[in-house]
Amino acid sequence: MDKQLISSLLLEKHQAFISKIAELSDRDFERKPGKKWTSGQQLDHILKSVKQTDMAYGLPLFVLKGKFGVSNRPSATYDDLVKKYLKVLDNNRDYVLPERFAPKEIPIDGRQKALDKLQKLATKLSRRAQRFSEKELDTYIIPHPVMGKLTLREMLYFTIYHVQHHDKQILKNLNNHKNVTKS
Repeated sequence: MDKQLISSLLLEKHQAFISKIAELSDRDFERKPGKKWTSGQQLDHILKSVKQTDMAYGLPLFVLKGKFGVSNRPSATYDDLVKKYLKVLDNNRDYVLPERFAPKEIPIDGRQKALDKLQKLATKLSRRAQRFSEKELDTYIIPHPVMGKLTLREMLYFTIYHVQHHDKQILKNLNNHKNVTKS
């Protein structure tokens, strides 16, 4: 997948997530499905994740190289990265999310501000990704909290999948609630 397609998908998938959150009723936005995150917490987690990723893409290449090194392998494909992530999730059920990614509650009156912020961040990250050559996307690496070092391309793949993963979580949580209330 080239950087044009990556940037396009990054924006598309984040926009779909933003639209879904915007369309939720206030009640569904705040609904806490057991120990699962509310939709507002899902939004806050995605915001924090994209913000961290965007910050990394704003660093000069010499800083990335000096701090994290360079890749000694080719970038994985999108599908392979997703498979790896799902396997990591499955094998690390007791994983404790680093505090900087732990979601806080977003109140109803903060929803639109958070959605606007996510839109701006996703757009900014998409633009930053365009600055890199295809080779640089496959050469430079940054750390992922549970998957280890990923190439810049792989981190973009992850970011595309990650927002879809949380989008699905919101749907699953809302559908589970509807099924429980019907019983």
